Amino acid sequence: MEWLINVLRSHPEIAVYFTLGVGALIGRIRVKGFSLGVVTSVLLVGVLVGQLDIKIGSTLKPAAFLLFLFAIGYKVGPQFFRGLKKEGLPQVFFAVVMCLFILATTWAIALIMGYNMGEAAGLLSGAQTISAVIGVADDTINGLQLSNAEKQNLINIIPVAYAVTYIFGTAGSAWIMASLAPRFMGGVEKVKAACRELESKMGHNVVEEPGISSAERPVVFRAYKIANGWFDGGRSVEELEKLFTSQEKRLFVERIRKGTQIVNEVKPETTLLPGDEVVLTGRREYAIGEELWIGEEVDDEQLLDFPIMQLRVLVTGGKKKSNHPSYDGKSVAELRMQPFMHGVSIRRITRMGVNIPVFPATIINAGDTLELVGKKFDVEPAAKAIGYPDPATNTTDVVFLTAGIVLGCLVGVLTLHLGGVPLSLSTSGGALIAGLVFGWLHSRRPTMGAIPEAALWVFNNMGLNIFIAIVGISAGPGFVEGFREVGLSLFAAGIVATALPLLFGIYIAIHWFKFHPAIALGCCCGARTTTAAIGAVQEAVGSETPALGYTVTYAVGNTLLILWGVVIVLLIH
Repeated sequence: MEWLINVLRSHPEIAVYFTLGVGALIGRIRVKGFSLGVVTSVLLVGVLVGQLDIKIGSTLKPAAFLLFLFAIGYKVGPQFFRGLKKEGLPQVFFAVVMCLFILATTWAIALIMGYNMGEAAGLLSGAQTISAVIGVADDTINGLQLSNAEKQNLINIIPVAYAVTYIFGTAGSAWIMASLAPRFMGGVEKVKAACRELESKMGHNVVEEPGISSAERPVVFRAYKIANGWFDGGRSVEELEKLFTSQEKRLFVERIRKGTQIVNEVKPETTLLPGDEVVLTGRREYAIGEELWIGEEVDDEQLLDFPIMQLRVLVTGGKKKSNHPSYDGKSVAELRMQPFMHGVSIRRITRMGVNIPVFPATIINAGDTLELVGKKFDVEPAAKAIGYPDPATNTTDVVFLTAGIVLGCLVGVLTLHLGGVPLSLSTSGGALIAGLVFGWLHSRRPTMGAIPEAALWVFNNMGLNIFIAIVGISAGPGFVEGFREVGLSLFAAGIVATALPLLFGIYIAIHWFKFHPAIALGCCCGARTTTAAIGAVQEAVGSETPALGYTVTYAVGNTLLILWGVVIVLLIH
């Protein structure tokens, strides 16, 4: 054991990766649906490892944190700037008001309780589950005119306060939004009915029977044997597909069996007769029940054995080099009407990592990822018309990435002195703002600054968790004493700091902004950047529609709450 301790002290990089691995393992553990999460687990493991008095250089921690912040900004940039357009402004204003209330609440609690800068920053970070505040506040405190000992004491208390307030910040937020908030809107059943009404308005025919439609509503391929008299004398494929369209069902004929012969290349003029077998493709909610009209569903392995392609495509904004216009701001229904979408179905729409309901009235935004399904020769032209395959490359544009971080940091270090107090974004805030701008630029010109989704995940998660691991290890020696100092009073303060903004947000979303209940729930979760809560809300109301209010408010809330790490330190200072 002594040998291992000496190795960890001599090679602190081993301690960092050990902390990451064990923390990630503990973060996977769930007890009755609750988990500490990877970030908090890594922090606590880091604190334990830090009891060995391991010294880590000062360069790795900010370098990892800057990479994380740029990745966050890059991810939410398209939605952040889209929110500034007319249709997104109500959600932007809501997020700004709610974030200002969060700042005011945290500041008031800190003044009443007599908290110092570190405790206030930790309270903000944990109660609002915004881990990045730890790094931003750390950076801001280091820029103040204080002694090194004072700075270190303040910085060391931040993760302590974060750990104390984080548990209710996560679990409490999910409980308030999924259980308490619907009661303020007339009850869960009333909210469920409102969600079904919204789905109906957006073009989704809600089927009440359990098991008929999954939350994912994937694309299916099903074979039927024609037996309906409508086909007597012959009907063309084009006639059948037009009939489906008149019934508001988007189904295509992909293959046909005529006796022993299988027709692979189906043309609009191809004739269909009773006794023929047809393969229909479309979203599950359209395909179910066709056996009641066309004929019996058949399990023809040979007919159904053909390759299909699932391709993710990044929706572009601005002018495209091809002859196709941009579909940014268009509805799913408008996109489906395009000739190149024949035979192609949209399996899923992902926005900032959140699945958006695929309804005819759903608006597509630049930066969204559409998962297309169909035959290869149908899907590939559709992908080129809509945007770029995601990723268009497996290589990260390192020049773009590093240029963004460097430029952001250079802007962040610019300092304005007011009354002897240095005001600046800090390198952390600068990197975040640069990420927003560069992410937006990429959504407008996807050939510039590509960062594949997998690489972005690594930058985001590894950057943050390496930073948190070092914070935990560095704070380890004084963590226990700090925990005794803040104690249960800070836990109680964290409950107030978590609950008040959420309750305030629910009230203003319904009474001031007049949002639809589903949108109101999504906006509250987004402005508070609580991913756990949006999942709990969708499960509670049985609908994906709250996600429609989540993305814009998340982009704004994520940006402001991180920057509040600078502001709360300066306010207390």
